[in-house]
Amino acid sequence: MKLLSVGNPKTLKGMKQGYNTYIMHLAPGSLSGHNTCPKATAGCLNACLNTAGRGGMFKRGENTNNIQKARIRKTQLFYNDREQFMTMLIKDIELAIKQSERQGLIPVIRLNGTSDIPFEKYEVKRAGKTYSNIFSAFPDIQFYDYTKVLGRKIGNISNYSLTFSAADGNDNDVMKAWQSGYNIAMVFGIKKTLPMPDSVDFYGNGFHANAPVFNGDESDLRFLDPRGVVVGLYAK
Repeated sequence: MKLLSVGNPKTLKGMKQGYNTYIMHLAPGSLSGHNTCPKATAGCLNACLNTAGRGGMFKRGENTNNIQKARIRKTQLFYNDREQFMTMLIKDIELAIKQSERQGLIPVIRLNGTSDIPFEKYEVKRAGKTYSNIFSAFPDIQFYDYTKVLGRKIGNISNYSLTFSAADGNDNDVMKAWQSGYNIAMVFGIKKTLPMPDSVDFYGNGFHANAPVFNGDESDLRFLDPRGVVVGLYAK
């Protein structure tokens, strides 16, 4: 069982910029019996990319497929045997590095393609040495994710970039995230039916900010985005 995959249409855009993105897709929400998205909203669960592409192709009369079953197995392994899970993840990252080198590309990693797990909390062992988390085990590799969880302790992790995701009902968290220095990812309808705005206004508790919108649909490489922007996305 492999934990990381490539081939997402949006992440493939990054190859034009020299990057090879590997994503881990776990079962979102509580599909596995474990909640991997503690701040999920009804809207984001309904629109989750878990059922995009082949992940959403079901035989008539069925509501699951091999991709969904594999994501549930991966997620259950994370919760039931974390040491084995992390060992597998390390092997996948090492393979990603070798594959990318052969292609002349820079490997970058998204651990939360369809989840929102604080991987900074979990120790890993690599080559006989214990590291505080997967990021410190691979200090030369860039990791990045989207999150809806405020207060994650990543300030001292230089190779992990987080973009805060706006969703239905989390306006207060969006405001706090913006004030804390996060870029904010926002979806602006479907491409070609709704133009992306030039800026977005944030209001709340006497606070007002006008944030420029950066087109995040050109690639998924959020760690390259300018700071202090709303990352505009179109619904997939």
